[in-house]
Amino acid sequence: MSSTWDGRSAAVDAIGVLVVDDDFRVARVHRAYVERLDVFRVVGVAGTGEQAIAAVDELRPDLVLLDLYLPDLFGLDVVARLRAAGHDCDVMVISAAREADAVRGAVRHGVVDYLLKPFDFEDLRGRLERYAGRRGRLLDTVVRGQADVDRVLAGAAGPVRPGLPKGMSAETAGLVERTLRESDGTLSATECAALTGVSRVSARRYLEYFHTVGAAEVSLRYGATGRPERRYRFLGRGGGPRSGDGARA
Repeated sequence: MSSTWDGRSAAVDAIGVLVVDDDFRVARVHRAYVERLDVFRVVGVAGTGEQAIAAVDELRPDLVLLDLYLPDLFGLDVVARLRAAGHDCDVMVISAAREADAVRGAVRHGVVDYLLKPFDFEDLRGRLERYAGRRGRLLDTVVRGQADVDRVLAGAAGPVRPGLPKGMSAETAGLVERTLRESDGTLSATECAALTGVSRVSARRYLEYFHTVGAAEVSLRYGATGRPERRYRFLGRGGGPRSGDGARA
């Protein structure tokens, strides 16, 4: 499979993304997802590890969306070769690899995030927006002392719960969070709306906010027809599951 490098020059303030996946149909979907976000620009697509390395050499992306199961190289070996060649682009793993060794290896290689397949646009959007925020803070940081260093490291260590976005109220956020926290298992936006009395659209917006800041996780429930249903489970401010709750596929 040949790589496709579009050669477009991204806007000065855009984050250039290289999509790496050996399935061209999956790569096309990932590319379409990224291009729905204004701050990101896909600068190329590669289907093998060697193509990915060559594309980084030529295109100098800011971020690589990297599958681990490539036909010629394991994805983490691609990261190692990029670092050995002096490339400092960020890497976000997008893979079906659920093995603990793969996740630990990704952490050791300094990946900025790890997203399991299958997922939908909202899953990727939240992670890309969080990445863009962290990247902006790192680029704008002026280190005058230890406090500045600590703030940078805290921001890079994991999701930070920011202030509520414009148009969202603390009262409704608290209501949705309590409902999600007290639910037995997972909730859909429709179920959350029924329990809280807010509209389904509002419930979905607040649930997605909690997912974006790392306070909730999302799983997809597939029915006989139609789009999969997004279900939310509370993780808490620390990002860990409640005791006694099992993860759902």
